[in-house]
Amino acid sequence: MADVLSVGVNLEAFAQAISAIQALRSSVSRVFDCLKDGMRNKETLEGREKAFIAHFQDNLHSVNRDLNELERLSNLVGKPSENHPLHNSGLLSLDPVQDKTPLYSQLLQAYKWSNKLQYHAGLASGLLNQQSLKRSANQMGVSAKRRPKAQPTTLVLPPQYVDDVISRIDRMFPEMTIHLSRPNGTSAMLLVTLGKVLKVIVVMRSLFIDRTIVKGYNENVYTEDGKLDIWSKSNYQVFQKVTDHATTALLHYQLPQMPDVVVRSFMTWLRSYIKLFQAPCQRCGKFLQDGLPPTWRDFRTLEAFHDTCRQ
Repeated sequence: MADVLSVGVNLEAFAQAISAIQALRSSVSRVFDCLKDGMRNKETLEGREKAFIAHFQDNLHSVNRDLNELERLSNLVGKPSENHPLHNSGLLSLDPVQDKTPLYSQLLQAYKWSNKLQYHAGLASGLLNQQSLKRSANQMGVSAKRRPKAQPTTLVLPPQYVDDVISRIDRMFPEMTIHLSRPNGTSAMLLVTLGKVLKVIVVMRSLFIDRTIVKGYNENVYTEDGKLDIWSKSNYQVFQKVTDHATTALLHYQLPQMPDVVVRSFMTWLRSYIKLFQAPCQRCGKFLQDGLPPTWRDFRTLEAFHDTCRQ
């Protein structure tokens, strides 16, 4: 970049021009110092006036001399040729109205910035290549070609094992009934009925819970063809809130090595809604807030909170 920008520039004259600029600034500073000090060091008024005028004229002559020298050197410096590969966009530099359309200067600045980015990226790449990460990555790539890719164990569990886990969970909670069906092959779908409070449709993929929909106890959970309706939401806002909280619970209870523990923990949390309309909020002590009961259940203590009180 420095070599490209220095083409067509007289560097010696450029250095002398910088010195001339410094001399011109000093001369101008002396002029203002003279004006600031005024007429001094003379006993008579006439003598002070003559001394001030003479000193002021000398300073002005110095400014004029330094300015002429700077103009002479500026003609010797030359104009830098910015031969950046901007192709036809370089014609934008011919636009006489730079204040209104500074597109060329912005393109030039972007080009310089991209060059710096490429330079620093090259340095970073060189440093990373010196580390042992590259060797480890290559070894992993070679070993991956030699052996088949292992499938996630949570997706290949036999249906009999899934049935056994769901059956044990069903026996754990007497107030909760779980009906298991497989309308689309091996993937299980659960219809969980919690007392006379609510019903939950749980869509599973092996022992991984994929989706939950909470509806009221008296709401229809089937489509016209007799299948579980896994898409439509509840008609009541309270159960829509519980559906959102259940989705959050699915993200909280994550243990891929022990999927049965995840399902059991989620069902334990879901069972805490048996007193959805009976338990007061543990923060404000009220049963209703904005017309809704406490719909949030703490993941650890299973205590009831309003959606705004849990913050």
